[in-house]
Amino acid sequence: MNVKTQRTENITMKPIGFDIFSGAGGLSLGAQWAGIDVRTAIEINPSAAKTYKRNHPGANVIHGDIQKIDAKDFVSKDKPVFIIMGGPPCQGFSMSNTISRNMQNPKNFLFREFVRFVRDINPEWFLFENVWGFTKMEQGHIEEMVQGLFESLGYKVNHAVLWAHEYGVPQKRNRFFMVGNRAGINFEFPKPNTESVVTVKEAIDDLPFLKNGDMIDVAPYTKTYKEAFAYERLMRKGSKVARQNFVSKNNDLVIQRYHYIGQGQNWRAIPDFLMQNYQDKKRCHSGIYKRLREDAPSVVISNYRKSMLIHPTVDRGISVREAARLQSFPDNFIFDGPISHIQQQIGNAVPPLLAKAVFEKILSYYPKNE
Repeated sequence: MNVKTQRTENITMKPIGFDIFSGAGGLSLGAQWAGIDVRTAIEINPSAAKTYKRNHPGANVIHGDIQKIDAKDFVSKDKPVFIIMGGPPCQGFSMSNTISRNMQNPKNFLFREFVRFVRDINPEWFLFENVWGFTKMEQGHIEEMVQGLFESLGYKVNHAVLWAHEYGVPQKRNRFFMVGNRAGINFEFPKPNTESVVTVKEAIDDLPFLKNGDMIDVAPYTKTYKEAFAYERLMRKGSKVARQNFVSKNNDLVIQRYHYIGQGQNWRAIPDFLMQNYQDKKRCHSGIYKRLREDAPSVVISNYRKSMLIHPTVDRGISVREAARLQSFPDNFIFDGPISHIQQQIGNAVPPLLAKAVFEKILSYYPKNE
């Protein structure tokens, strides 16, 4: 099939996207930046659904259980969906989760809902993303099964694990992507760029100076736009002030522990007399009490409050806006819900800049001018 003949109804106008398991909307934001009009999203978490709606006011955001939603209700001949995107809940797939990383966890079957939506809506493309641990489920058989299901629906499929810091995100985070199309295109993932890696300092050092427990919604930047690094300027477009400078309050013992940890170090740098409430320190995860390095991309921003992720130069946790920056959410992206919900939304999200690179590659197969 000639690819050029397909850029008619779908691509002459902005292609239409549909985001399921949308979370706060990291994938959708990347798709939007690439040139896709994401018109519908489905999300079960109320705070994440509110965040999505706030930042995508033109989208139809459905707050509900996807298992109870009929995909056929979204089929339209006049405005066909070009791409379905999404990532089923990944807690069970995560390699750090040794309890539910098996197919006995009902959440691990939600990928079937993604397949159902692709089957019933029949988009030209789909983008399925998840944590790297998805590739290891049942010795890789789950990944093979999911790919086989998509192929049985007539999709040509490719998959890869991509590192966010190789696509402009100041964070060493990997994500699994499976991309398919029914146009017969041999999709190739975007090539990484390892020569212009963004460091933590280049990402957040223009943000307000904060202390432990600060809850400052609006604060001025500490650098002018011209003084800021290129990445900081990218995140500040459209914003004159820094919003949501929220820092979880840690008790005095935790702050005292922070004092002993240098950049790049973790809990092992804490003296034993401050760790007496840990019965077996050998069971501590290497990511616990990790202080970020200024001169390198961040470690993974997941549940950064629970893991006690530490600011590079100040004895406190990282703020909501700092975490959002490290995930490549721009400063005008505002999160809804209690701070714990916001922290989880940020940690669960796909970095928008990483998503943008993949969506731009998909659209590159279609000439812009017919």
